[in-house]
Amino acid sequence: MQVTNQKRMAADILSKQEGKQVGLNRVWIHPAYIDQVATAVQKEEIRELIEEGIIRSKPIKGTSRVRARLANNQKSKGRRKGQGSRSGSKNARTPRKQLWMKKIRSQRRTLKEMRENDLISASRYRYYYRKAKGGTYRSVAHMKTYLEAEGIESEGGES
Repeated sequence: MQVTNQKRMAADILSKQEGKQVGLNRVWIHPAYIDQVATAVQKEEIRELIEEGIIRSKPIKGTSRVRARLANNQKSKGRRKGQGSRSGSKNARTPRKQLWMKKIRSQRRTLKEMRENDLISASRYRYYYRKAKGGTYRSVAHMKTYLEAEGIESEGGES
């Protein structure tokens, strides 16, 4: 049975009823009543079939975001960041300048605290400040071990 005309009419009627576009592929016809639908020629007959529930519109299919949400949740925890997921160089992901700023600011903060707590004199502070600026220390921990080797005890003991 050919019901293309009936489907077209039903799509038009359903579009007006729902207030949004119903395409031909969204028109559902009950398989048991195909013959009855095929004999319906006028829009009024199609309207009656819609009221009886023989013709309906299928729901709109969307793209599920479940998998995307799960992936984003994992990424927020720091997962999925292995070698295979990376595009861009190490420097592109965290620029050298940012790494330097993070390192030097923490070193300078530590030196400033040591100067304020009278663990080092102002002249020694300037000396170690210049050393830090020159890139002598890899990290705050490295700087502290260097200072301890020179006989300066930092507050908080080890670290």
